[in-house]
Order: sequence, then C-alpha cells, then structure tokens
Amino acid sequence: MKKQKFFSAKNVAYLAVLLALVIVLQVFASTIPVGGAQLNFSLIPIVLGAILLGPAGGAFLGFACGIVVLIQVITLPSVPFYAVIWTYSPVVTTLTCIVKTTVAGLVAGIAYRAIAKKNSLAAVFTASAIVPVLNTALFILGCLCMSGAISGHMDMNGMNILVFILVGLVTFNFFIELGLNLVIAPAIHRVVLLVEKGIGGKKKQPSAQPPAAEGEGNGDHMH
Repeated sequence: MKKQKFFSAKNVAYLAVLLALVIVLQVFASTIPVGGAQLNFSLIPIVLGAILLGPAGGAFLGFACGIVVLIQVITLPSVPFYAVIWTYSPVVTTLTCIVKTTVAGLVAGIAYRAIAKKNSLAAVFTASAIVPVLNTALFILGCLCMSGAISGHMDMNGMNILVFILVGLVTFNFFIELGLNLVIAPAIHRVVLLVEKGIGGKKKQPSAQPPAAEGEGNGDHMH
C-alpha cells in the first residue's frame, strides 16, 4: 500500500481551512461567555485536524492555537488573570499555552489512527474527547506550577484563585467544551466524509461507451 504524503493538495487545503478556523475561533469565539464560562471553540478544528491529518496535523494546529493564546495573554493586560501569570510566571505561562493544545492534538491523532483500525466511529469520539481532556488537564498542571505567583496576587470574590481554577473552570468550561467537541467534531467529520465520497464518486464514474458492433474487430473474414 502506497503511503499518502502529508503535504498532498487535499491535506494542504484541509490544513489551511482548519488553521484559519483555529485563529478566528480563538480570537473571537473564545470571548463569548456561556453560563459564566468562556469556552475554547478552537479545540474543534484541532480535533478535526487530528482525525483528518493525523498526529502531525493535530499537533501543528494545537501549536498554532497555543501561539494565538500566548499572544492574547501578552497583549491583553486588561484581563487580570493574564496580567498576573505573564508578569510573575512568563516561562511557565509560555510553556502552558503552547504545550497543552499541541500535546492534545498530537495524542488525539495517535489515538485516532490506532483505534480507527478496528472501529472508525469509536476513534472519532475518542479523539473528540482527548483534546478537551488533555487541554484542561495540562492547563491545570501549568497553573499548579505557578501556584505561588497566582495565589499571592489574585483573589476572585473572596475565593482563592486556585480553587476558582480547579472548581470553576473544570465544572463549567471543561464539561461544556467536552460536550461541544463530542457533538460538533464528529458531525463535521461526517459531513467531510460525505463530501469526499461525492466528489470521489464523480471522478471515478466511467464514461459511457457505445457497445462494439457484433463481429467487429474479431477477424472473422471469409477467404
């Protein structure tokens, strides 16, 4: 079986569209409050990248998302949480922003390829769950690594900032993001497959040829 090149025309097109979605969703949709939580809609194209393009595609889109998040942290000092973590823990903040979505996309792509060999539907839902799970887990780990700086400089309405992160973000953001990814990512993936199938069917459809005349070209001549 011939191994498909990663930088094929189709993959490059997918990568360009998904990269644009990552940037747009992270810059604009991440500021939309839902029930007191601010969701990361950019996780959805990362999931799709991991499914359609494999570990490399998922990791690349996750890395791109992390860079956008890091830029937001640096350039939005009006957000108290961003200001504190960047001022007192710039290195850990940088690593947290970049690593969490990069690793999430990479692992989702690996898991999808491994599980898809036995059950493609299970592979899609597994990848859809892995990205928000790892993204949240690594974010919490990063916050714990800079717990001294955060606890010493922030307070959320009388609640310790770490308690707010562990309880508030996990309770609201994580479960909503998980639900969105489990519903939207598989649905979009299904649409992409149907479109690909339709386009592929049209390309492979044989052209109609008139039947050969009876006895034509068979060399049956009288001597």
